[in-house]
Amino acid sequence: MDRKKIVIFSLAYFPKPVGGAEIAVKEITSRIEDIEFHIVTHRFDPSLPREEQLGNVFVHRIGDGTSYFAKMLFVLRAAFAGMKLQRIHTFDAAWAMMSYMSIPLMFMRFLGVRLPYALSLQEGDPFEHVFDRWHIRLVRPLLRVGFRSAIVIQTISTFLARWADIVGSSAAVVIPNGVDTKHFAQSYPAAAVDEMKDALDKKMGDVFLITTSRLVHKNAVDDVVMALTKLPENVRFIVLGTGPDEASLKRLAAKLRVEHRVQFVGHVSHERMPKYLKACDIFVRPSRSEGMGNSFIEAMAASLPVIATQEGGISDFLFDEKRNPDKPITGWAVDKDSPDGIVAAVKAIMGNPEKVRAVTATAKQMVIEKYDWDVVAKDMREKVFERALGMSPVAH
Repeated sequence: MDRKKIVIFSLAYFPKPVGGAEIAVKEITSRIEDIEFHIVTHRFDPSLPREEQLGNVFVHRIGDGTSYFAKMLFVLRAAFAGMKLQRIHTFDAAWAMMSYMSIPLMFMRFLGVRLPYALSLQEGDPFEHVFDRWHIRLVRPLLRVGFRSAIVIQTISTFLARWADIVGSSAAVVIPNGVDTKHFAQSYPAAAVDEMKDALDKKMGDVFLITTSRLVHKNAVDDVVMALTKLPENVRFIVLGTGPDEASLKRLAAKLRVEHRVQFVGHVSHERMPKYLKACDIFVRPSRSEGMGNSFIEAMAASLPVIATQEGGISDFLFDEKRNPDKPITGWAVDKDSPDGIVAAVKAIMGNPEKVRAVTATAKQMVIEKYDWDVVAKDMREKVFERALGMSPVAH
C-alpha cells in the first residue's frame, strides 16, 4: 500500500535557520516512517540546494534572501509551489507550521486546490503582538479563515490553545514540543565535563548560570545581567545563542561593570549543548512571553535547577513551591522584569542543595514521562495527522 503524503509549509527548516518549530518538524517526522513528508520552505542561504532529502522529509526550498520583503513574498510563492508539487505528488493532507503558514493554503484553496490540513501553533509572542501589528491587520481576516478551516490545531501549550478560542475555532489539541531525553540526560565522564569547565574558565567555587536563548527582548537576558550586580562575584553567566540584542546586552554588561562575569558563547549545536549544561549549575531564562520553550525542558532533562517566569506556556511545566502548592515542584518561578526575583532565586538554590536535588529529580522525571520526542511523535501521529488524513473521527 502506498504511503500517505503530507506537505508541510514552514518559513524555515534545517540546516538553518533553526528554532523550536524546525526541531519539532525534524524530530516528529523522523519517528513516523509510514507517512511521506515534503516541506516547502524559504531558501535563506543561496548555497543550499533547491531540493534534497533530509531524513524522512523531502525539502523544497524556494525564494532567496533574508530580507523582510523576501520572507513576506514567501507566503505567495509557497502557494504556487504547493500547487505545482500537488500535481506531481498528489498529497493527502498538509501541515502548516505556525499561524502565518495557513495563508498559502488559503491561497491554494482560492485557486482550486483544497487540502485538509493541520495547523501547529509554536509562536512565542503574545496574541496582540502577532496579530495586531498594522501590516498583519491587512491579512487578519485571512488568518481567521485559516484557523477555522484547519481540521485540527495543534498547540504546544494551553496558553496558545486560547488563540484558537479567540478566533472562533474549537479544533485545538495541546501537544507540547519535546526533548531528546537520552541526549540531554546522558552522563558524561568527569574528565569530559572538566574539559568543558576549563574551556569556560570555571574555577573552584564558581557558580555558573546558563541560558540557551535567542538574544531578543522577550527572553529577558538583560534581567539576568542586571541581577549579577547583586549576586556574589563568584556567580557568572554563560549565554548560549545569538540574536539582534547581542550588542546591546554586551553594552549593558559593560555599563554595569559585570562584563568580566558574562560570556557570550554564540551559537551552540544541540549535539554539543548537553556538555555546556552539565558544566554549569543553574539554568535561568526569565522570559517576558513564551509559547512553550524547549530550552527549559532540555535543562530539566540535564538535571539543572531552572529559574523562569510562568509567562505563557511555561506555566504548563514550571511549578513553584509557593505559587503552585498543589503541584509537584519542578523549578523556581520569578516575576517578569524582576532582576531582584532572580537574585533571590539564585541565592535560594545556592543555599539549599538537598532541596535542589529533590526538585531537579522531579523535573527530570516529568520530562521523561511527558516531553520525550517519542511520546510527542506518537501523539502527533494519532491526534493530528490521522485526523488531517481522515483516518480517525474528527471532533468538532
